[in-house]
Amino acid sequence: MKERPIGVFDSGMGGLTVVRSMIDRMPDETILYLGDDARWPYGPRELDEVRGFARQIIDWLMSFDVKLVVVACNTATAAFLEQAQREYDIPLVGVILPGARAAVRQSKSGRIGVIGTKGTIASGAYERALKHFDPSVRVFSTACPEFVEFVESGEVTGDRVAEVALSYVEPMLDSGIDTLILGCTHYPLLEPLLAEVVGPDVVLISSAEETAREVDEILDRLGWSANSGRGGDFRFMTTGDTEKYERLGRIFLGPEVKSAEKVSVDGGDG
Repeated sequence: MKERPIGVFDSGMGGLTVVRSMIDRMPDETILYLGDDARWPYGPRELDEVRGFARQIIDWLMSFDVKLVVVACNTATAAFLEQAQREYDIPLVGVILPGARAAVRQSKSGRIGVIGTKGTIASGAYERALKHFDPSVRVFSTACPEFVEFVESGEVTGDRVAEVALSYVEPMLDSGIDTLILGCTHYPLLEPLLAEVVGPDVVLISSAEETAREVDEILDRLGWSANSGRGGDFRFMTTGDTEKYERLGRIFLGPEVKSAEKVSVDGGDG
């Protein structure tokens, strides 16, 4: 069990920020990552449609004998995680509960902001998760549709991005939040800019880092942690364009993305 791989998927490239945190925290784990770029983005889609995509991908990852699956997509987590955890016999970890737990621990005022895609925010999943940990918290949520486009184009600094960011978060700042959850796996690449926009009195919570922490704790508790000391292997797959994947993958993750494979989740490699 220790040497079996971990499966990770997202609608596109953003989940690689979770993989980056996992590699840094668990360097001996073998990781299979799928970006469903052919159907990206999930955020504007109906949750029923996203639920179908997520089930299809998890079934496909199970064919690789994975020991755990990370749903490294906030929209897919909101749409399907709770149901998937009842349907599959391996651990499944999403990116919402870890971030919510960390935010509740961090916040002193109980006023927590959440930014994410339209689908994630509309689902109310973060608000439910936050109130699960502390029913007294006040949650202020905003969909930030332009952020993903900025990140995908490599535009993560500059006055234009800062102006858009301020327009999204200023109402939450006016409401007195002291903690802001980056509720999309693309957003860690905007973290330095967002830190400047919100100022030193607001703590940013990265769902990527918190999700990696939860995966590490689950594997350790089950005795499934890889500990070869040789470092893990990584396989990067996409349902879309491999050249774009490789270029953006090195931005999101780093030099570990040496190549990408084109696959079809409904019929194996292809």
